[in-house]
Amino acid sequence: MKITRITVWQMDLPLSAPYWLSGGRLKFEELDSTFVRLDTDQGLSGWGEGCPWGETYLPAHGRGIRAGLEILAPVLLGEDPCALDHINRLMDITLPGHLYVKSALDVACWDLLGKAAGMPLWRLMGAQKAAPVAVNSSISTGTPEEMISLIQKASAKGYRTHSAKIGGSDTHADIARIEAISAALPAVEKLTFDVNRAWTPGVAIQVLNSVAARDWIEQPCETLDLCAQVAKRVPQPIMLDECLQTFQNHLEAWRRGACEGVKVKPNRVGGLTKARQIRDFGISVGWQMHIEDVGGSALADTAALHLAASTPDEHRLASWLCHDHLAVDPVPGQGVRNQDGFVTLPVAPGLGVVPDPDLLGMPVAIYEA
Repeated sequence: MKITRITVWQMDLPLSAPYWLSGGRLKFEELDSTFVRLDTDQGLSGWGEGCPWGETYLPAHGRGIRAGLEILAPVLLGEDPCALDHINRLMDITLPGHLYVKSALDVACWDLLGKAAGMPLWRLMGAQKAAPVAVNSSISTGTPEEMISLIQKASAKGYRTHSAKIGGSDTHADIARIEAISAALPAVEKLTFDVNRAWTPGVAIQVLNSVAARDWIEQPCETLDLCAQVAKRVPQPIMLDECLQTFQNHLEAWRRGACEGVKVKPNRVGGLTKARQIRDFGISVGWQMHIEDVGGSALADTAALHLAASTPDEHRLASWLCHDHLAVDPVPGQGVRNQDGFVTLPVAPGLGVVPDPDLLGMPVAIYEA
């Protein structure tokens, strides 16, 4: 099988409501998503999506994906998409770094591999069956009352795990948020307090040693070094996210004892091939992991949750669904969808999501041999 054509679409994905995180210093209202389709000489097509969470969340942006595709796409024409390791080495040689650019191409190759093998991706990744995967809500930063109201609305939709966005320089405000939300949370529901890098170590240590909550604390500070300082001085388990880009970052986090869990996001680390390597390492060192993507439609969510579904229960925490925050749905009725707090993975070969090109609009680029 050879890649004969790579088609690229750009689509704006407005959020259903403005979203604040990192103590309210970052606001998001619309995402810039890139869809790719790889066509082959055997008549099969594979789909992928790359969607950074805006331009201020990570060193990534939608236009950067499409600029990178101008470099990578011509190199992949004529290559076998099922040779995943070769494809990834070729992309890394052609464009060192820029991992978020490569994710959609890697996912599309996995989609083609699954279709060629007649298996869904969760089966290719080692799962015996498509077990339901728990999903978690994502609660925007606000007053304690506003955040509790959002959690209650998420609970009504079946969510039993929540990620509450906190952080900032006002220690009293964050202590109040943590205490109020913890007190209001039903005993059967779980919670992570996600700081999204907004604390300095001093603030983190003050806040976390002043509260009774022993829930997960996610990415308290900007860097791995700063988070490692905090992890040694607080009683809560630490989850790392934004500071982990490469396998080497994850290895260093383990060596330093900087966390008890991580978020594995294919779009951030370069696609499913590299995310699977990180996931397997996490299993070997005893981490618990949220496996989800950075952003995007149900296509991106589904790709990440194929990996989640193949992860042992004791290492798999709930996964976030970005498409649940969108005001548009480019793949209506397809892929993973929340059903009372869980999703079921498609059983069709490959990714199990096939976008309608008419819904995506006109392509912004086509690369052919």
